[in-house]
Amino acid sequence: METNHNKYEENVGNETEETVGQPKEEQEEQDQQLETSEEEGQSEDNITPEQEEIAHLTEQLNELENRMVRTQADYDNFRRRTREEKAASAKYRSQSLVEEILPVLDNFERAFAVQGEGESYNSLLQGMEMVYRQLKDALLKEGVEEIDAVGQPFDPHKHQAVMQVETNEYESDVVAEVLQKGYMLKDKVIRPAMVKVSS
Repeated sequence: METNHNKYEENVGNETEETVGQPKEEQEEQDQQLETSEEEGQSEDNITPEQEEIAHLTEQLNELENRMVRTQADYDNFRRRTREEKAASAKYRSQSLVEEILPVLDNFERAFAVQGEGESYNSLLQGMEMVYRQLKDALLKEGVEEIDAVGQPFDPHKHQAVMQVETNEYESDVVAEVLQKGYMLKDKVIRPAMVKVSS
């Protein structure tokens, strides 16, 4: 009986230790978390007014630097656009004048197509040809050139098709005849050629 009683006391003692041990571990973990929270709170409380002012000034400085970079980028873009606009203006400065002269060239060419006879006609023709050449030379100096059309593949950027014709001389979609000459000012089409296109 005494032996059984001792075993009972040992079992009760073990159970008591296990039961008491479990809340103790949880308590230690809670104490550790509490200490960590207190340390963090103390760290935040330790920030001085000077440090807060430094942080505020640093934030303002970063913002000003970003604004300065954006302003500089906008200014660089403005200068680039201005240079491009000036270059384009200088490049095509004579466009308006050229557009007014082109109909004059057309009239000269129509006049050359009229047949005539006699000395007076020949003299008039020579005078017209001289003026015509002078106009062409002046336009050429400004960068005006005729658009090559006959025998070339149809290009909607340079040619204006007014009709299609059947011909064995050219393949399909090739300019067969020019009804009105087209012109370019440097690399810009100022008037497309009016053409007939082979079908």
